[in-house]
Amino acid sequence: MTRFTSIGIIVAAGFAASSAWAEFAKVQDQSEFVSLVNGKTLTRPFVSLEVLPDGRISGTGAAWSVTGQWTWQAGYFCRDLYWGGDAMGYNCQEVQATDGKIRFTSDKGAGDSAEFRLK
Repeated sequence: MTRFTSIGIIVAAGFAASSAWAEFAKVQDQSEFVSLVNGKTLTRPFVSLEVLPDGRISGTGAAWSVTGQWTWQAGYFCRDLYWGGDAMGYNCQEVQATDGKIRFTSDKGAGDSAEFRLK
């Protein structure tokens, strides 16, 4: 298991199913995604990220720097991420959102998920 997966930066350990999952709706396009994250910080315990409209990702995860680039492709958030200087690899993720929260699910929605507050 990589360091990345262990703390849950974007492709974290899965969450147990609950009724709260039904509240999330899939983000369909880039403009909707940008309107959700623009000017916001994505937070969860030990993680603070900014996903910028120009395609940059920056922040910290467990005290290490997080950097990367993202694009929107065919309905998915696709990112190439570095954590503490280590490449976390390229992955396209399904994005879902609800009031004040955003969820990324790796492998085009088939993998692990990470949920963030939008502050």
